[in-house]
Amino acid sequence: MNPAKRVLADIRELAPKITARAAEIENRRQLPPDILKTLRSIGAFRLFVPQSHNGLELDLPEALEIIAALARIDGALGFAVGISNGNDLFAALLPLETYQLIYQEGPDVIIAGSVTPAGTAETADVGSRVSGRWQFTSGCQHADWTFGFCVLTERGEPIADQNGMPMVRGFFLPTRDWQMEDAWYAPGLKGAGSHHIGLKDTLIPTANMFDLADGGPCQSGPLYQAVPQLVPLLHAAICVGIAEGALDELIVHANTGRQQQVDKPIWRTELFQNKIGQLAADLRAARAFLLVQAIGHWRHARAGTLRDEALLIQSAQTAIWLATTCARLADASFALAGGSALDDASPLQRRLLDLRAAAQHAIAQQRNYASAGKLLLDSFLDLRTDCKGRNRRLNSRRESSSADALDSHDASEACRITQSGE
Repeated sequence: MNPAKRVLADIRELAPKITARAAEIENRRQLPPDILKTLRSIGAFRLFVPQSHNGLELDLPEALEIIAALARIDGALGFAVGISNGNDLFAALLPLETYQLIYQEGPDVIIAGSVTPAGTAETADVGSRVSGRWQFTSGCQHADWTFGFCVLTERGEPIADQNGMPMVRGFFLPTRDWQMEDAWYAPGLKGAGSHHIGLKDTLIPTANMFDLADGGPCQSGPLYQAVPQLVPLLHAAICVGIAEGALDELIVHANTGRQQQVDKPIWRTELFQNKIGQLAADLRAARAFLLVQAIGHWRHARAGTLRDEALLIQSAQTAIWLATTCARLADASFALAGGSALDDASPLQRRLLDLRAAAQHAIAQQRNYASAGKLLLDSFLDLRTDCKGRNRRLNSRRESSSADALDSHDASEACRITQSGE
């Protein structure tokens, strides 16, 4: 059986057992150890680990399908597993010897981390001394390794890069070396265990550090060449999975929930059925959008062209739109369930709060649309400038052959249409 299909089959078999423990997961504010052990055993934490290290090294669309399937069962479950798999991609930016150390006991390594440069790394003779506090580090309590980002300093002052900006580096440490701060009391994704972590004047060997912006990966596969472009799509898959779970819960609720003493239950009315049909169509559109984006990014990854700012912005757009859309779908599902969904034990209420929490993530913030808008406007201005220059060059060659004259007319017309907005 295809490795991805095998993992999906195992996940579907586990689903009823995990669903039955949803309240326990929320109350613990982290995934139970036995569930983690089972997920490791079926390969849920090795989706992006290279085959050279006994990982699955799945194609991007396959991996996103698995992450969405986990989130469909339980939002916190999908979030924790999805984040850890994404963090495997950051590990590939380390020197090879450090990478080998992380996976020396097998591919089922759980990695937590924060991409916020919330620390400082003062240069030392054999590495850097790091201090800082990183908030909302999902899965940190059960992780084997944890990474953070920091600003490089010398004598307390930030070191500037060639553009005059502070130099930022990432670094990995075994989780046991980090300080934990019990801080995750959010209303949604309660079981994600997104606590704060910290370090104080901790020596980090140079071999444990990596450069996200300009560094190269120690692994050769297409997954590892443009990490920032892939990570937002993992978040998008989580949101789609949770929204699918919300619609599942609504359908179950409609068929088994408490009904008013009326001739026709609400779920038998045309209005209710119409709303369900709309939600299902919207959800299919969301899943299709995710799939198209995943296929497109994977094509670029295989061609070696994914490391591009426009594709990074495109990935962020996808995550924002899907998080917002899926949160809206969960809102609508919750509203359709009526007053009986107003209960801490209600799966629909949990789905609603999980998606509200996911939509608050830095990746999915609405302000990030600005980068896409700026790129679009700048591209249009560049095109207009290019057209004007092309027109000047074409006009200077009007006395050329008739074939050239025809080409000039076609190109000038294209530029005229672009400039006039026709």
